[in-house]
Amino acid sequence: MFWEQTGLPWIMPSPNMPLPQTAYVYPGQVILEGTNISEGRGTCRPFEIFGAPFLECHAIMETLSKSGIEQGYRVMEFRFTPTFNKWNGQRCRGFFLHVTDPVAYRPYRTTLLFLKAILEHHQKEFQWKDPPYEYVFDMKPIELIIGDREVINCIEANEDPLALEQTWEKELRQYLEFRKTYLLY
Repeated sequence: MFWEQTGLPWIMPSPNMPLPQTAYVYPGQVILEGTNISEGRGTCRPFEIFGAPFLECHAIMETLSKSGIEQGYRVMEFRFTPTFNKWNGQRCRGFFLHVTDPVAYRPYRTTLLFLKAILEHHQKEFQWKDPPYEYVFDMKPIELIIGDREVINCIEANEDPLALEQTWEKELRQYLEFRKTYLLY
């Protein structure tokens, strides 16, 4: 069930989660917290808006179009100036991510594909953030957020995240089966 189907009013669980649509993109876009790419904090649509002053959006979009994966969302080039957090007060080039079909949309996959394209075009400017993050001082934030060095290695090596995703299918199916006994509806 999606939030809009509940008939309940949305009450922001965080200042950076203003709308139910934010929750659709958050599981992927939270990865950006471990980078120097703004995840849109300091804008009216955090996590749906993201970017950095150095991004060449057209080149990134061309690379993404070759991946053939645009299920459940539309993306448009977007300019913004965050009022706080990363790139505070600086004009950023980036994107607005709009989920059109939450069932088909894959937030984690989408963000990994964006990161791969960004790294492909901006190796010199792109950076993984240094610690600390969430009170952890001895590991890079991206390692804490993703939790799997293999995913980070894949992105850094410009490998296809979709191939890596296939290695998770068996465990994901097992998890989906396991959780059935705990679902209320």
